[in-house]
Amino acid sequence: MGSLKMVGILILTHGSLGVQFLETARLIGLTSEEKTEALSVDPKASPESVRDLLAKTISRLSAGHGVLILTDLFGGTPTNLSLSFLDEGKVEVVTGLNLPMLIKSINSRNEHDLTSLAKLACEAGKENIFRAGEILRQRRPRSGHSDKK
Repeated sequence: MGSLKMVGILILTHGSLGVQFLETARLIGLTSEEKTEALSVDPKASPESVRDLLAKTISRLSAGHGVLILTDLFGGTPTNLSLSFLDEGKVEVVTGLNLPMLIKSINSRNEHDLTSLAKLACEAGKENIFRAGEILRQRRPRSGHSDKK
C-alpha cells in the first residue's frame, strides 16, 4: 500500500529513544510505517561507521522523494551526524523530536514534499507543547469572587 510520493522517515536518537517513540506511536495510530526506521547512535561506534550506516539507511528509505531525519536534541551527536547529509530536496533534519511531531510526519507524508513535511513536523512539535497548569488555570472559574453584592 505504498505511495509513489512517500517521503522516507529516519528517527535518529540517543539510546533507544527513537525505537520507543516509534513503538508508542504505533499504539496511538500510524497510517503506515513503510519507509520508516528508528536508529540509535552507539556512543562506542566511530563517527565514520555511524555515517556509513546513515548513508545506507537514507539510501534504503529514499523512494525518490527524500528522507526526513527526526532527531532528539539539537547539538547532540545524532543531529550533528545528520547535518552532513543535509541536501535540499533530498534530506531534511528536524530536531526536538516529540510524539505529535512523529505521528504527524508519518501520517502526512503522502500529501507533502520533503520541505513542507519538515515544516509541518516543526509546527506539530511546537503546537503540542503546553504548560498544563497554565491552561488549567485559564479554564477554571476564579475562586474568591462572589456574585453577592
